[in-house]
Amino acid sequence: MKKGSLNRRMTLLVIRDAQQPPKQLQCSTAAVILVPTLVIASISTLVIGLQIRSSHIISQMETNLAVQSLQMEVTVADKNAAIGRLRREVMELTNQATSIRERLQRITELEQQMQQFIRKHGNSSSASSNKSTITPLSWDASDHTGGEFIAVHENTVLLARQAMDDFQEIESLLDTVERTVPRSIQQANAVQQNLERKQAAQLLQTRRLALAEQGRPSIWPVGSRRMSSSFGYRSDPFTGKSAFHSGVDIAGQTGDPVYAAGAGTVLEANSSGARGKCIIIQHPDGLQSWYMHLSGMQVAPGDHVQKGQTIGLLGSTGRSTGPHLHFQIVKHNQPVDPLLYVQ
Repeated sequence: MKKGSLNRRMTLLVIRDAQQPPKQLQCSTAAVILVPTLVIASISTLVIGLQIRSSHIISQMETNLAVQSLQMEVTVADKNAAIGRLRREVMELTNQATSIRERLQRITELEQQMQQFIRKHGNSSSASSNKSTITPLSWDASDHTGGEFIAVHENTVLLARQAMDDFQEIESLLDTVERTVPRSIQQANAVQQNLERKQAAQLLQTRRLALAEQGRPSIWPVGSRRMSSSFGYRSDPFTGKSAFHSGVDIAGQTGDPVYAAGAGTVLEANSSGARGKCIIIQHPDGLQSWYMHLSGMQVAPGDHVQKGQTIGLLGSTGRSTGPHLHFQIVKHNQPVDPLLYVQ
């Protein structure tokens, strides 16, 4: 454009209102062209600046979002790891609950065995005094199972809740065990003491019976079984008159061993005119055994002899017609038939 055309002046007519006259403004052509150009340049600069600022802000926002996304990924990974650990712990707690259940089952069985022992050996009152026993838990590992499939990772909370329920049930069972087992142990101890007393009494009674059996004069006093005179009235071999014979005569050979018919204490071991060499043994229950006409004595007064022990030798001393043993049983100082005692 030529310089002369730029220096020309232009008239701008401004109409403000219909009732007011228009206003005329005169300006150069350069001003008319320069002002819009400056306005456009300013607006362009502003737009470019806004775009640059927007790009910077968007870049920062993208960076922040990337950082936050990375942090969220790390957080999610940590949470997943924590959830995994929680699942494993819940599974371990569940297994521990099952193991504790099984142990409680064994304890319950032992407690029931104790109760059976008490009922068997105790009296009815002590056995029936404890009726609150532990209800046994029945476990059956057969194939008769079923139910809806629920994955472990989908039901961690349910598993944790079940584990808590299991431990609450276990705690209840333990409370029951704490209540019942000490009482059962006390009853079992009482029953055991009663059994021990009964066994001691039975043992003492058995020993007494054994001692009584040992002391009872029941075995044949010599090897010979040939009786030459019985117990009771007979004709006296020296006078021929009727007389009472207080024992039995057993014929034998001089020197044959004479045995104690039962265990006891030797009261006498001496020689007299009619009895000859005689031994008297004291037995329990007021019984005595007499051995007369011996040719020798192997015990002395005060000796304790066993049943079947050799105490002397058969002979014919005293008032005797030949070698024999006069064997006599005395009960409470009265002679009785020896055949009622010896076999």
